[in-house]
Amino acid sequence: MRVLHTSDWHLGRAFHRVNMLGAQADFIGHLVTTVREHAVDVVVVSGDVYDRAVPPLAAVELFDDALHRLAGLGVPTVMISGNHDSARRLGVGAGLIDRAGIHLRTEPSAAGTPVVLPDAHGDVAFYGLPYLEPALVKDEFAVEKAGHEAVLAAAMDRVRADLATRVPGTRSVVLAHAFVTGGEASDSERDITVGGVSAVPAGVFDGVDYVALGHLHGCQTITERVRYSGSPLAYSFSEADHRKSMWLIDLAADGSVTAERLDCPVPRPLARVRGTLDDLLADPALARHEDAWVEATLTDQVRPADPMARLTERFPHTLSLVFDPERAPDAPEVSYARRLAGRSDQQIAQDFVAHVRGAGPDEQETAVLREAFDTVRADDAVREVAR
Repeated sequence: MRVLHTSDWHLGRAFHRVNMLGAQADFIGHLVTTVREHAVDVVVVSGDVYDRAVPPLAAVELFDDALHRLAGLGVPTVMISGNHDSARRLGVGAGLIDRAGIHLRTEPSAAGTPVVLPDAHGDVAFYGLPYLEPALVKDEFAVEKAGHEAVLAAAMDRVRADLATRVPGTRSVVLAHAFVTGGEASDSERDITVGGVSAVPAGVFDGVDYVALGHLHGCQTITERVRYSGSPLAYSFSEADHRKSMWLIDLAADGSVTAERLDCPVPRPLARVRGTLDDLLADPALARHEDAWVEATLTDQVRPADPMARLTERFPHTLSLVFDPERAPDAPEVSYARRLAGRSDQQIAQDFVAHVRGAGPDEQETAVLREAFDTVRADDAVREVAR
């Protein structure tokens, strides 16, 4: 069976101030063409179809168009909700849409109920594990501790239990939306840390033939059977070096996997340039970036006059301007944003305690801070679901 694995469409998302709906529509067209030209048997979409729980109307219309075009191919599609989606909204009409061959899996309780699709060698069971917010699903999965590993492990226990009841030789594919250990994050993914832990070990998914992951925006191979497709478009300059693609997976009769990367269309390349303003404007080596979306980091000791206006004369698609004067790391002039770069909310809070009190929080205080952040994040998730 030939499976096309994609995820993280983030329909409705902008790139800085650039509307990406046109590029997202081009991707949908590319997806449909790929399905047709590569004789794909099944399309899987591993979450974050939308960029937010209540997407703009134009994004909903694009999703509707995608569903009609995929259904028109007569090729089954299996989709799950991600942490950016409203599972309830995405799942509206799932039973009816199911009849058109579009299988929306947004209910955690259905983790052990697969979409079963046959080929010449027997059945393939597709299990959809939507994003499992630990605080919201711990009771469903009867876990004592609300953590990503615990709820995913419980969901996978249901998958393996169902698979054990099926005809021997039934192959299996799991769709999941999670941060798996070994994956490399970018700046454009929403933090899903719970209890100080965001990643789960790949071993949680043992016992199935292929795991189609979503959440991380870079295309990655965790193991030969566990892969991220990544997002089809770049949504932050941290993805400037990404090769945006989808996985074309051939699942053989014995469950073995062969994978091929298929490139996605690039609306405009990304470039990160760094140096003084005069150097950036004069360096001939940067000519190749003049048509790219540019993030420019200026290292001038003194902020130059009209830097954006001058940069856009050479780089008309400059979208981001960062000031990072070359000073000693401990210099008082170093910006607050620079000091916080790469630090989690938990780390920032602990640093604040150390600054005010002269010593960082002890183990018990660290646990209290962690619980507070987890509670706020869980409350945000509950409110988003209820909107």
